[in-house]
Amino acid sequence: MKRHVGHALVFVVGVLAAPGQAQPSPDPAGLDEVVVTAQKRETNLQDTPISITVLSSTSLEDRQAISLGSLTDGAIPALRVAPFVGRSSALNIGIRGVGASFDANQPARDAGVGGYVDGVFLGRSQGLGTALLDVERIEVLKGPQGTLFGRNTMGGAVNIVTKAPSGDFRLDARMGLSNFDGRSGVVHVDLPRIGDLSIKIDGLINERDGTTTNAVSGTTDFNTWSKRGIRFAAAWQPSDAIDLQYAYDHSRDATTPYHAQLLVAGPFASPLQRDGASLTRRDTSILGGEQSDSVGKTSGHTLLLDWRIDEALTLRSISSYRELDQSQLDQGLIDAISTFAPNRPFARYSVANVGQDQTSQEFQLIGGTDSLQYVVGAFYYNESVNDDAQSPQLNLWNATGTAYTKNPATNPLDLSRVTIDRASKAETESLGVFGQATWTPAAMERLHLTLGARYTEDSKNGKLFTVNGAPASFAFDSSWSRVDPMVTAAWDFSDAEMGFSKWSTGF
Repeated sequence: MKRHVGHALVFVVGVLAAPGQAQPSPDPAGLDEVVVTAQKRETNLQDTPISITVLSSTSLEDRQAISLGSLTDGAIPALRVAPFVGRSSALNIGIRGVGASFDANQPARDAGVGGYVDGVFLGRSQGLGTALLDVERIEVLKGPQGTLFGRNTMGGAVNIVTKAPSGDFRLDARMGLSNFDGRSGVVHVDLPRIGDLSIKIDGLINERDGTTTNAVSGTTDFNTWSKRGIRFAAAWQPSDAIDLQYAYDHSRDATTPYHAQLLVAGPFASPLQRDGASLTRRDTSILGGEQSDSVGKTSGHTLLLDWRIDEALTLRSISSYRELDQSQLDQGLIDAISTFAPNRPFARYSVANVGQDQTSQEFQLIGGTDSLQYVVGAFYYNESVNDDAQSPQLNLWNATGTAYTKNPATNPLDLSRVTIDRASKAETESLGVFGQATWTPAAMERLHLTLGARYTEDSKNGKLFTVNGAPASFAFDSSWSRVDPMVTAAWDFSDAEMGFSKWSTGF
């Protein structure tokens, strides 16, 4: 089994009142013990027969990771994280080449890699780029995870685990500065336990100005961000057998799109674009136009229950309700796609809105003996999504393409008077039951055989009711069922080395 090492070099201005924390105890082979929950139970990473990479809280701090968008550098093998064009907070995540091609504006489509926070499935690409709040670790599970994690894990899963309230007082405050007037601040407060109750509060602000100036003064530059978030968590332990944790999180993510630079002018480019095309980075766009923040707001409630029925059996419940509201205001392609014709409107402003709410409930029964470890469970998910899109042309060429003005037909811009080009909605309901067991024969303790399967029933319905600005009625209503099996054989060569072979499916 490979050791997993984080990569990064960071600049931090200061830390206030951050007590030391115990480090993981080394195992007999000299490797730090890393606990993961990739099999729905806590296991040592070195003993977990899954292709997995783990980023610890220390690794995340070292690389100053403020969101999953901070993982775009390719440091994690087989993981590809890329922003959706026009909306950097909507992330396309691919693992081993699966799942990365996904249009975040299509509410009837699902991603091929599942994102999870504390066991809660996140149904949309929007919001994946919001700020991370005091994360304990990120587990990147590679390959189909259809048995334990279910639908939409064809490529794998990204499992985010946050730090729970400790019941011990801790204040951790940090500030940071970076180029392009970047500024950040984060505060984590663990309050002393009061009776059976522990409370934790996390807050974060991270902002940065644009990296490419908009050629039109008085409007927002390209590639800015402002990420703000707060999370409240309360843990109640009325007895040694029961742990109950409630969490509420709210994030606001405001960004402008990346600027698509024109490297070489094509045959339909204007003289302005030909003069400005450059193979070296431009600090200012050739053309400019209206650009405002794309704003995403996410919030959610999570209720986790662990009931230790006896020493060998635990019942776990994960309940969640989440909401998302994301706008897109995109002029980032203005240099690259604006074609010239005398006195022709151009500067297509891509405007879109996505709203979503989801409810999920999962039950797990986790148990085991000396030779058999198992988990069985059931999962329910309901999601409602709607979207709309507009595309006003904001600028007007002159007769020669040597200059342009604002398009009088769309300026001043009033989106309430702009035709809706496309509008749709979709609803999803999913029900799954699953089980997985690992058997270690008493006569052959180095061998571990795992069998698992998941049965899923899905239904989707939706309607595309506006197309090209005209009323439409394209509808669908479908349902299907699926069984996803999994077989793994693992062998311990030593206390520090393990080999395994795994076969699994997903959809």
